Amino acid sequence: MISFDQNTSTFKLDTKNTSYIIGMTSVGHLLHLYWGNKIDDVCEKDRFILIRHKNQSPMDPGLNMYSTNVAPMEYPTHGGADLRAPAFECVFDDGSAVPQPKYKGYKITEGKQPLNGLPCTYVEDGDKVQSLEIELVDEPKDLHIFLNYSVFEDYDIITRSVRVENRGPKCKLNACLSASVDIPEGRKYDFVHLDGCWGRERHVSRNPIFCGTQYVDMKNGCSGHYHTPFACFPEHNADENNGIVYGMGLMWSGDFIVGAQMDSYDTMRTFIGINSFGFGYTLETGDTFQSPEAVLVYSNHGLGEMSRRMHRIARQRICRGKFRDIERYALINNWEATYFDFTPEKIIAIADKAKEIGLDLLVLDDGWFGKRNNDRSSLGDWFVNTEKLPCGLDGLANEINKRGMKFGLWFEPEMISPKDCKLYEKHPEWALHIPGREPSLGRWQLTLDLSREDVCDYIIDSVSNILNSANIEYVKWDMNRYMSDVYSELLEPERQCEVKYRYMLGLYRVMDTITSRFPNILFESCAGGGGRFDLALLHYMPQTWTSDDSDAVERLYIQYGTSLCYPYSSMGAHVSVCPNHQVGRTTPLKMRGDVALPGQFGFELDLSKMTEEELAEAKAMLKQYKEMGAIFHRGDLYRIDNPFDSRFSSLNFVSEDKNTVVLCRYVVKAVPSCPYKFTKLQGLQPDVIYVNRENQNEYSGRFLMEVGIPWGYWKDHESQIIVFDKK
Repeated sequence: MISFDQNTSTFKLDTKNTSYIIGMTSVGHLLHLYWGNKIDDVCEKDRFILIRHKNQSPMDPGLNMYSTNVAPMEYPTHGGADLRAPAFECVFDDGSAVPQPKYKGYKITEGKQPLNGLPCTYVEDGDKVQSLEIELVDEPKDLHIFLNYSVFEDYDIITRSVRVENRGPKCKLNACLSASVDIPEGRKYDFVHLDGCWGRERHVSRNPIFCGTQYVDMKNGCSGHYHTPFACFPEHNADENNGIVYGMGLMWSGDFIVGAQMDSYDTMRTFIGINSFGFGYTLETGDTFQSPEAVLVYSNHGLGEMSRRMHRIARQRICRGKFRDIERYALINNWEATYFDFTPEKIIAIADKAKEIGLDLLVLDDGWFGKRNNDRSSLGDWFVNTEKLPCGLDGLANEINKRGMKFGLWFEPEMISPKDCKLYEKHPEWALHIPGREPSLGRWQLTLDLSREDVCDYIIDSVSNILNSANIEYVKWDMNRYMSDVYSELLEPERQCEVKYRYMLGLYRVMDTITSRFPNILFESCAGGGGRFDLALLHYMPQTWTSDDSDAVERLYIQYGTSLCYPYSSMGAHVSVCPNHQVGRTTPLKMRGDVALPGQFGFELDLSKMTEEELAEAKAMLKQYKEMGAIFHRGDLYRIDNPFDSRFSSLNFVSEDKNTVVLCRYVVKAVPSCPYKFTKLQGLQPDVIYVNRENQNEYSGRFLMEVGIPWGYWKDHESQIIVFDKK
């Protein structure tokens, strides 16, 4: 999978269907030569052709003349002749930079090593995975940069990360991106990213690449509602099934940047990593810095295949633990049913109805601790409010368990309330704050300083104590504000720009410790809805609350965009009450269920207020979900109709064994006097006969893909789920 040809000085990284080639010049510069469909070994002539440029600087006579400012650099640095967007910037005390580190050596190993303190992809027995480490060195300052690559052959995925070791004088990193890839013919590509805000997360934005720089980033300490750490670069004409697409995802939950810069020679430099805005990291002699891991994917079969490759690696080699490969719990959450105003009797009444329709789990949301009767107090005081719950969590959990259901609990461990909070009274210095200044409140709360070991220890201990106090089998881990007033009292002035990075290391230590300590608890991450939906958190918590907006129509857009990078197995999706609490829209219960079914299914309403007819419909939904969950969560997704440019949304899932296909389709907006809508399925076997499970009609796979299934819809918000079985 990974080879080095001494004759041509090239590294070749092969997955099952792709090749990634790195070249080396006689002066030790690394060049990015190729990333695309799998090709044969590279000869000297091929190597020269792949460089593509010659210019005024005769740095390597063996390769004719070239300049680093136009050559495809594998890991560009600031300070030399390459004046384009750098991936790396380092400054020493004398003011000098690292113009262009030189190649020193390499090693190829079987498998893959974990990253120190950071989540990353991993390897299991039987995986075809090799890793490459290329060492670059800036000899005058004895600074060593290690470029790490891992090739997941069967997944068609390559991962990249960077480790920096300072063996010389003190220096400061100002930028250390995880990956940079120079791609020729940049004018024929688009920049696709996911943007939005609270309640409108991960909408798809697609724009042509132009000469200059385009990027999205987050600067507020969180992977965020506004953008997610993922982007892809499809050809202009690429669609779901056709065309070249380059994809990049980052395993990081803090500030990031992802984008592209096209130069005057039509080379598109794509990049992803920690945002350099406000970032700095001081390296004393002997210190090491590790970047997060980037996940890279190439597809020549459009956006759909790019997504499916991302989904497989996320499901199988990023998610981990007991709940990775099993179907999880269908649940009821009390939040929109009661908000803060609940009693044990109210919760038990909801549980009785949940038991009646066959739900697995009841989740008690915000308001069970401290003096928490609204969102203005008590975060950090992780002890039970016995006035509200005189039976305690243990007593309530026992009542839920008696009904044959599991009990889950909401936390927001990273936050602290300045008001009515014993923790803040004792440790105001534990909140991020700038000394001598009034801190900025967000949702009436402050962010705990997880760059501090004592704060992390407190979170681990206090959350663990609660989890040990009752039979808790699910945790919703929330985070409801961005960072501000970023300053830590324990760090020197010159290291304040390290706080956000160190916060993430602390967060990952906390999550790793707690999830490892409680392997039988299902953890779901949340951040004011879907504000921190990233590959890194999926390493610890296999599902994420997709959005606080559970309106069925809005969720069509949110879930479609989310699926560009993240699998449906990671998306929390619930049926909520109408009129919807976020947009006031009323949609049929059937559509609300049909939209939520492909995700991690549940209800977010007061079941005790539903009519008998509604409860019967909810029970039927749950039965359907339990029959199809494995197909939704472990099968291959094919997006058919895009709600962003259509009046419809539709998708189908093909089971792992290829024997079952589930079609989900929805009407966003109906129009009068319209013809039948024919939905053409994807991913089927052309010569196989498929049987409609409901009416026993038979179709060939070719017919279903070329002609499709008609739909005589006539009103807004109709929906259908159709199951086809291989005959």
